Amino acid sequence: MKGAEKKLILAVDDEPKMTRFIRMNLELEGYRVSEATNGLEALEKTRQELPDLVLLDVMMPDMDGFETLQHIRELSSVPVIMLTVKSEEEDKVRGLELGADDYVTKPFSSRELTSRIKALLRRAEMPTTMEKTVVKIDDRLSIDFQRHDVWVGDERIRLRPTEYQLLYHLVSNTGWVMSHDTLLSKVWGPEYRDEIQYLRLYINYLRQKIEEDPANPRYILTERGIGYRFVDHRQRDATS
Repeated sequence: MKGAEKKLILAVDDEPKMTRFIRMNLELEGYRVSEATNGLEALEKTRQELPDLVLLDVMMPDMDGFETLQHIRELSSVPVIMLTVKSEEEDKVRGLELGADDYVTKPFSSRELTSRIKALLRRAEMPTTMEKTVVKIDDRLSIDFQRHDVWVGDERIRLRPTEYQLLYHLVSNTGWVMSHDTLLSKVWGPEYRDEIQYLRLYINYLRQKIEEDPANPRYILTERGIGYRFVDHRQRDATS
């Protein structure tokens, strides 16, 4: 990963004390920090400054964090960490379903925040061990690992960083069962090994994008109680 000094973090919060806390601690870690106090300002800075990551507070006046996130996702796949004083599971799931990559509950320590940022930026980086840049799964599905693109028929589908990382590890281990713990550790980091909800949501995101019938997947199969397995139908047809 490039040095932290090259990474720009956009902190969005209507509480000046919180943005000062974030700025002070992230600048000590070598990050550049930009600030926004509301949703509209966050959208404008996302367009103009192209941050490497957004820290987005949920409880803001006028346009809350969820609505802001929806608009951000219309224009960018930038990694987003939601910040909130609420810890209810439904709020956490809602943020993730709307396109957030992670979730931190206030109050949080500077160590926890920087750990989450580093983990998210790490998985936004492109792995370089895949020999083929473009992998053709079958006549319907092909994947461009350099551009983070999926082609389903003639339709180009853009992957978000976490979706890309998850698909990358599944395809890199085609035919093998990847356990929940292994996928969470490889994609999110060792500290996320118990966050199975994250994995389930992102498996669902991928299925919605690449499967012809997400309810009856052909590519990403569930091995109940264990994990997931990617099936390359071209390889399977060639050996049958």
